[in-house]
Amino acid sequence: MSTTRLTVATASPYDVVIGTGVHGELRGLLGDVVTRVAIVHSAPLVGRAHDLRDPLVAEGLDVHLIEVPVGEAAKQADVVEFCWRILGEAGFTRSDAVVGLGGGATTDLAGFVAASWLRGVKLVTVPTTVLGMVDAAIGGKTGINTGAGKNLVGAFHEPAGVLCDLDTLTTLPEVEVRSGFAEIIKCGFISDPTILDLIEAAPVAALDVAGPIMPELITKGIAVKAEAVAGDLRESGHGPEGSIGREALNYGHTLGHAIERLENYAVRHGEAISVGMVFAAELSHLSGRISSELVARHRHILELVGLPTAYRPGAFDQLLAGMRLDKKSRGSQLRFVVLESLDHPVILAGPDEDMLRTAYAQL
Repeated sequence: MSTTRLTVATASPYDVVIGTGVHGELRGLLGDVVTRVAIVHSAPLVGRAHDLRDPLVAEGLDVHLIEVPVGEAAKQADVVEFCWRILGEAGFTRSDAVVGLGGGATTDLAGFVAASWLRGVKLVTVPTTVLGMVDAAIGGKTGINTGAGKNLVGAFHEPAGVLCDLDTLTTLPEVEVRSGFAEIIKCGFISDPTILDLIEAAPVAALDVAGPIMPELITKGIAVKAEAVAGDLRESGHGPEGSIGREALNYGHTLGHAIERLENYAVRHGEAISVGMVFAAELSHLSGRISSELVARHRHILELVGLPTAYRPGAFDQLLAGMRLDKKSRGSQLRFVVLESLDHPVILAGPDEDMLRTAYAQL
């Protein structure tokens, strides 16, 4: 695959570089002013961290590797404090940079560290998972988890660049690839139905990280997010031409995040979002917006790639309490992203509890 560059056209535009063997692009994304770089990574990625570090050291940069826990365990206040301590001991200034190398949890953490150190230093994200590439590493949302919920503490802090080296996907467990497809499929339902067509036509080939379809799907997913972010960086709910803007990217996430919290983050993000999308589709149907056929299409395509479309009975009351903590809520009013039609997301504000229970019963 040749290298592809997409520009996220916010007030401070930046490039997303997509290709195989493109880790050498990191130096250019960091810029000329940087003298110190912290690479935040988990233990399994220490080899790739050194691959990024060594060329920078050869050019005279002072590079520090910061190893953090794997997955959501990294997104904790004590891990942020650990990272701050290393930056302080190394003398990081406002002209230096943080690199987030890993999946979505690692890039979320690294982004928050960069946003909070000296009220903001340069950030470059290097996602190594499908989920990270199409979602977490792009858009400037950073954050950590607390006992109250997921991503409730954070900041908007845009990266200076994003480096998607598709080589890193070849070592991913298949279950992680499938999990990442939830965000790709989400992009298909809210914005670009050609994504759905590609997957439905060849689901096995689509999941092949070394095949020709995967780069196309990732690029399409990134393009959807880049467009949404460019039009509504801070999730105001007011996008171009009367759209709901960046909030559309939360399709399936209200219930999905509640499931993650209830499971103490032991469930994969994409698996929870998959169930959440079916729930959102059921709400779309119950509120008179979409057909039962489009709801069925959600289940069909998610199951084609091995994602769950059901959740355990008896958990609704706990999940409802979790959903009330969702960032889209306003006061005591729950708000859900639903579909008016395929590729036309809207907000459903304040649905009654009976509708929510009926939608959940379909899971």
